[in-house]
Amino acid sequence: MQLKYLQTILEAQETDFKILGLCWSPNNQKLAVATCDRQVLLYDDKGEKRDRFSTKPYDPEAGKKSYVITGIAFSPDSTKIAVAQSDCIVYVYKIGEKWGEKKAICNKFPQPSPVTCVIWLLTGPIICGLIDGKVRALQIKSNKSQSLFASDSLVVSLASNAKGTGFLSGHVDGNVIRFYITSDHGEDEAQGRIALLSVPPCALAWPQGHIFVAGCDKRVSVYNNYGKLVKTFDYAKDTREYEFTIAASSPSGQAVAIGSFDRLRTYAWNTRKSIWEETPSKEIPNFYTITALAWKRDGSKVTCGGLCGAVLLFESVLKRTVWKDKFEITYVGPSQVLVKPLDSNNMGVIVRSQQGGEIDDVKIMGKDSYLVARTDDTLLVADLTKNLLSEVPWNNSGRHEKFYFENPNVCLVFNAGELTLIEYGDNDVLCSVRTEFANPHLISVRLNERSQATENKKLAYLLDLKTICVVDLVSGFLMQQVNHDSKIDWLELSETGHKLLFRDKKQRLILVDTASQSRETIFAGVSFVQWVESSDVAVAQAGNTLAIWYNIDLPDNPTIMTVKGDVVDIVRNNGKTEAVCVDGNNTFNLELDEGLVEFGTAINDRDYARAILFLESMGASSEADAMWHTLYLIAMKQQNLSLAQRCSAALVRRKIRREPQQLPELWARLSILYGELGTAENIYLEQGNVEAALNMYKRLHKWDEALRLAEQRGYENLKDLKDEHMSLLMQSGQFEKVGQVLENEGKYEEALNMYMKSNKLLRIPNLLSHHTELLNDHAAIANVLKKLLKQDLYEPAAEIYEKLDKPDLAMECYRKGKIWNKAVDLARDVSPDQVVQLEEEWGDSLVEGKQMDAAISHYIEAGCTLKALDAAVAARQWKKAVHIVKVIDDPDTVKKYYVMIAGYFSGIKDYSTAEKLFAACGMYKEAVDMYNEAGQWEKAHSIASKYLEAEEVSDMYIKHAEQLEEAGKYRDAEKLYLSVNSPDLAIAMYKRAEQYDNMVRLVEKYHPNLLHTTHLHLGQQLEGQGKYRAAEIHYLAAGEWKASMNMYRTLGMWEEAYRVAKQNGGPSAANQVAFLWARTLPVDSAIKLLNKYGILEPCVNYACETYQFDFAFQLCKNLPSKVSEVHLKYAMALEDDGKFAEAETEFIQAGRPKEAVLMYVHTQNWINALRIAETHESASVPEVLQAQAEQCFADKQFQEFEVLLLRAQAPETIVQKYKAAEMWIDALRVCKDYLPHLYPALQAEYSSSHHNKTTDFNIETLLSRANEWALAGQHKQAVDCLLQVNAAITEPSIVKRALLRAADMVNKFLFGEEALDVIKVLSPRLVEIGEHGVAAQLYISMELMKEAIDAFIMAEEWGKARKVAKELEPAYESYVESKYKDRLLKKGDVEQLADVGKKSDTRNSCQRTKLNTEYGAYTSWGALDLLAEQGQWARCIEKAKAQNAPILHKYVALYAAKLLKDGFVMEALNLYSTHGAPAMPQNFNIYNHIALEIFSAGDLSGPDGYSAWEQLRKMLFEICEGLEVAPNVSAEAKAHFRNLLLIAHYYALRAACRQVPSLKSIGVKISTALLRYTDVIPADKAFYEAGKDMKEEGRLSEAFVFLNHYLDLCEAIEEGEGQLVDHSDLVQTDFPSNIPLPTRLYLSEDPKEHDNIREWVLAVSMDQKIDQTLPLDDRQLFESSLQHGETPCLVTGYPVRKQPDLVFEIALSGEQRRLGETEHGGENVPRSPTWRAGFLSLLNGAGHRISL
Repeated sequence: MQLKYLQTILEAQETDFKILGLCWSPNNQKLAVATCDRQVLLYDDKGEKRDRFSTKPYDPEAGKKSYVITGIAFSPDSTKIAVAQSDCIVYVYKIGEKWGEKKAICNKFPQPSPVTCVIWLLTGPIICGLIDGKVRALQIKSNKSQSLFASDSLVVSLASNAKGTGFLSGHVDGNVIRFYITSDHGEDEAQGRIALLSVPPCALAWPQGHIFVAGCDKRVSVYNNYGKLVKTFDYAKDTREYEFTIAASSPSGQAVAIGSFDRLRTYAWNTRKSIWEETPSKEIPNFYTITALAWKRDGSKVTCGGLCGAVLLFESVLKRTVWKDKFEITYVGPSQVLVKPLDSNNMGVIVRSQQGGEIDDVKIMGKDSYLVARTDDTLLVADLTKNLLSEVPWNNSGRHEKFYFENPNVCLVFNAGELTLIEYGDNDVLCSVRTEFANPHLISVRLNERSQATENKKLAYLLDLKTICVVDLVSGFLMQQVNHDSKIDWLELSETGHKLLFRDKKQRLILVDTASQSRETIFAGVSFVQWVESSDVAVAQAGNTLAIWYNIDLPDNPTIMTVKGDVVDIVRNNGKTEAVCVDGNNTFNLELDEGLVEFGTAINDRDYARAILFLESMGASSEADAMWHTLYLIAMKQQNLSLAQRCSAALVRRKIRREPQQLPELWARLSILYGELGTAENIYLEQGNVEAALNMYKRLHKWDEALRLAEQRGYENLKDLKDEHMSLLMQSGQFEKVGQVLENEGKYEEALNMYMKSNKLLRIPNLLSHHTELLNDHAAIANVLKKLLKQDLYEPAAEIYEKLDKPDLAMECYRKGKIWNKAVDLARDVSPDQVVQLEEEWGDSLVEGKQMDAAISHYIEAGCTLKALDAAVAARQWKKAVHIVKVIDDPDTVKKYYVMIAGYFSGIKDYSTAEKLFAACGMYKEAVDMYNEAGQWEKAHSIASKYLEAEEVSDMYIKHAEQLEEAGKYRDAEKLYLSVNSPDLAIAMYKRAEQYDNMVRLVEKYHPNLLHTTHLHLGQQLEGQGKYRAAEIHYLAAGEWKASMNMYRTLGMWEEAYRVAKQNGGPSAANQVAFLWARTLPVDSAIKLLNKYGILEPCVNYACETYQFDFAFQLCKNLPSKVSEVHLKYAMALEDDGKFAEAETEFIQAGRPKEAVLMYVHTQNWINALRIAETHESASVPEVLQAQAEQCFADKQFQEFEVLLLRAQAPETIVQKYKAAEMWIDALRVCKDYLPHLYPALQAEYSSSHHNKTTDFNIETLLSRANEWALAGQHKQAVDCLLQVNAAITEPSIVKRALLRAADMVNKFLFGEEALDVIKVLSPRLVEIGEHGVAAQLYISMELMKEAIDAFIMAEEWGKARKVAKELEPAYESYVESKYKDRLLKKGDVEQLADVGKKSDTRNSCQRTKLNTEYGAYTSWGALDLLAEQGQWARCIEKAKAQNAPILHKYVALYAAKLLKDGFVMEALNLYSTHGAPAMPQNFNIYNHIALEIFSAGDLSGPDGYSAWEQLRKMLFEICEGLEVAPNVSAEAKAHFRNLLLIAHYYALRAACRQVPSLKSIGVKISTALLRYTDVIPADKAFYEAGKDMKEEGRLSEAFVFLNHYLDLCEAIEEGEGQLVDHSDLVQTDFPSNIPLPTRLYLSEDPKEHDNIREWVLAVSMDQKIDQTLPLDDRQLFESSLQHGETPCLVTGYPVRKQPDLVFEIALSGEQRRLGETEHGGENVPRSPTWRAGFLSLLNGAGHRISL
């Protein structure tokens, strides 16, 4: 159950404003709120304030503020409110039923001490607790109070049970006392102390069958009715929980709410598990302590009041559905449902299971007026219009019942041939009968209709098509069984149940009197018949005739009317009774005589005055006479003489003048009228009038009585009276009576003649038996026999034949007359051999007469046991049938009887007898089914296992268990599953039913090894369903607290995530969660949160470490000392990312400008470095200048170099650098200018180092002189000096530098003719020394284009020549092309000649101002660069081959980098396979990239990938060989590439093994060994391949562990949280745990395979036969794991346990030839021995032992 906030009824105040009491009215329409200002506020059910009233003090003189309200309670009728006050009184206010009615105090109950709490029980009394420990009952009617019991401690709480018959009181000393007001409680619920707590039970509730107690110890204790503690919810360790203050139970008793500080906890009863469970609590921030709590009576809403005066309204709903847009069905508890119509303001109907069962399958039926619901054991039926609910026991019937709601008082439920009647408002089944006819027209029920004085409940139904049964539902006896000769198609009882009308297929209408059991046909050809509502008037139609029986007691006198059309209904309303007729499309009403109908109603209601008034208004008519007669009979029966007089007067049309009470004659006549002749006789005799009495008997033809009286009284004319009697008999032809008189007088012959004459022959046999002498008259006897036989009077004839000693004829007469008893008696005497046959015939005769019961014994006497069995079964004499069937030896013949008899005993739950019967005929399966249906699984299983096949038993039980599962009987289904040893099916069942506790219980019992996986799977499933608390429980049970924490974190439930992390992961994990939590909050809230946990500063550091600097700055809001540190760390991070400008700002803000200077120095950004140094760190300026000068010197920018060092005031450094570079001239120059005091020493040093070079003096002189001219601004003279330098006087390099310097000076300082003259001399010399470009630039500066073009042509720089011609002198373009063609013709380069027209001038021109000594860098590299820029890599590589190896590998590396960037990894590998892979450090990243990309490839796992792996292995082998001899390569790099080589070797070897079936096991081992390198290769790929190989190998345990870890890795990759990957299953391996996560999933393009893996892992996790851990060897490690001192095998990768060299021979024949060979073009080419030796030496150096 979850509480949903609806609205705030009363807003909170700024100060304490405690809500002192809350209560809902029982009619759910009013809510009362007691506030601390001594007022009671009244709200409606929607939370709107409607009224209020103020309370008053007990003592007005004490003042209005002398008390506080301590509690309020509504009366059961919702019209009064009891208010308990601290000034020792309880007031009862009458507030009325409607809003706004005047409020008045109707009761006052002064108490001896202050009242602390109050409740008002539904049974009537008010219960209050006092401060002195007394508990008192306050009686409203007597306005008196009495003490129920007393204790020594203050009463702190009171709680009522759901029925309102008892209550609990909680006392400050911890006692909880139970007390009952009524005596309808169970014996086990004794009164007195029920529990003792260590704290005051301030929160007390009494739900269904349990007691909730809570207090300041932060524990909620649950006790059963015996006072035994059954469960405790302990929150003592929860620092956020405070004391519990108030509790309230739901009206259904299946939920409890308990309030504390800022929190409302709820607990719900789980009907399936029969335990109390905590539901998610409701957090109410800033609400403070909950002081009042109340649950609405319909269970749909909960209100709570707080310390600050707020009152909140919550909805307590499990679920809500809408039925056909007409009704809203709200499940407010497992056993309580609120049904409310949507189209009206009706409050609705509360449907509550009194048995506490969980209600499901609620349906609205019967024209939306009735409701049907179910629990597991009961059926609920409700009349929504009358608000009547019935709950009756109901077994599981498969839910195939049919419900009929035609009767307004009772619901008819028909199921499987059984009709059940449920009276609305009654919790017991009214009646249950067997019938196959569920048509409402064939069933009639009448329940106490027409306000009868006694209970009158009757049922009429069809037993079969021709038999009607009428049952008295009060006594349960069968009143009448009506047998008919034709099929019955309609029946109905009258409203009083005294008459029954039914119609047969022949359309005859029969009336049955249920009291006298008489019946008669009253109409024929009936097409419509119906009783008139609220009367005993019947209406029937036959053709065009409508018959109306206004007096059904006189069925022969109906009122006949002619009607047109068909009557379809009889309607009575608004004082009219009308027959609704339909004639074609026309409908019209035919009015009946409402007066006659009214008369019948008045008679039945015993309103005789109304009946007389009505009859008087009718006048004279036959109908009126009939009614007067009916009323007269009623009056006489009740001895209402006044009424009888009025009726008689109306009948005879006269009035009696004398008072009837004064006439004895009248009393005698009334007695005669009643038929009480004895009373009349006594009246006459009392008057002494014997003659009148005799005349009375004579008039009534009671001659026997008259003769008796005459004889008794000694009547003197007795003889005359007898003669008169005889004469009358003779005259009236009463010869039989004459015969009797003669017989009495001893005149037997005359009597015989009279009997013969009267044709009353039955008296003759008796006469003959007593007077045998008459048998001698043979003629007379023959005549008698003839007449007897003629009239089928066989029995008297047989008796006469016996007297005549003619037994054969007597026997024949007995048989014809079916006088079997006498026939048998006769046969025993005269012919014993016929007895058996007669017994059989007797039985047959009884069967024909449907007297099956009587026939049984006769068949047994006749030895016809089969017929006896038939009769016993037909008569339902089952016990007799059991005895009979046991004596029949042929089981096959009586098998059907066994089934029928056993079925009966099974139906009455006599399972033992039924079992014996089933077993007797070998029907063991039926016996098993019987026990299964009865739920006696043990007996069923015992029989099944003993007599049935095991497979059959299993199939049968599983099938039956599935049926029970569908019916929701999971416990029974579980027993069946377990009985056939199929716990997995039971587990799956509970999983489908989401009963996870039962599922875990079975897994723990039967598959303990899968318990972890089960908990984990359930946690994931519950998380997907939104059941997070349940998911957490399972995650924690599985030890996966990180999964639980991540779940809450994903949902934003940070408090729960923090709680889980702290409880299970310790402070570190909790701090991490707190940090992530803070990231989701506003800054101030985040700081507050982190300060709360005392981890603000560590979180700042963590934010910096994880590059979350924005958040770190925000967190430093209250930590100014950390701001500079964060700025510094942020600056370092920005520097690492290359964001130098931002890093500069952060360094400065951190107060570390020197770090910014060093950053720029490191990146050679001298301008910014100098700027920052000058602005913020002046002491670092020289360091910056010196560092920049170093770079300029390295770049040969000597002038800039000198300037920088001079700015840094370090000329010594200039001299030292020049001297170290053998640039003595520059060194001497600088020394002379800036360090003159050191010049002699430098000169001496220079002289000593160049003493053997005689020309140095002249060169130095020339150069010094040129320099001096240049410094003096005489550049022409300086150039002339430089032109004098030649190869004859110095080295070519000095000449070159001198000429280049001269060119630079000409270019910068000489112009016009002066420059032209110099250029004409200088440029040719430059061409001679190879500086064609510089010469060309000089020519261009003087517009000597042809000379410039020729210079470029001489240098074969055709692009530059074309560019000069095209841009500066187009006229020379053809000249350049012709020269180029001439050159190609001479060279014989046909390809280049063909491409002449296609080439474009893309050469970069040199800047005129950038001429320096390095201009000669234009080499053939420019052409290669051009080809590379154009993407002509093949040509570029081909041309690079012509150069040296470094150039070739430079462009190979550039091309490989381009291929890798474009994703062509295999092409890059092929490139290095073709051109070789030198061990150049600058190429290491490319090699590493190629290896890792191929390791990650998904299409190389098969045998077809061998060639790729072979190429990779070859490349890495070449690299490793080069590394062995390469200088300046770190050991880490060498080890890394040896590792890559070994991985590539394993992949290649695995690909080869997969081609050979017999070597696939080696491939599996290699896949497993590769897991050792998951820090290099993608981890998800490695575990996937290893798991797949293990699965195919049949090693399911290893496969499960690997694939399960693969799934964990996939989840971590998707979430980007590598630290959450669980490595616990791989502890006994050497697989690395700290591995980098791949950026994408290995199977990202094959989700179907990924899903298949997931499904397989889930399936295996439920299979207890498969071990889900890695097997360990004798080292307690997994078999592929290496430990210290062990080396891996080169073939399998597994550890070499013993250290001898492994001699591995490579076979070159058969399937194994592929091992150690390379496949090319379908041929196997063995590697050379040299290659093998080198490869093995590398690997042996890496710790791998193997030899060939």
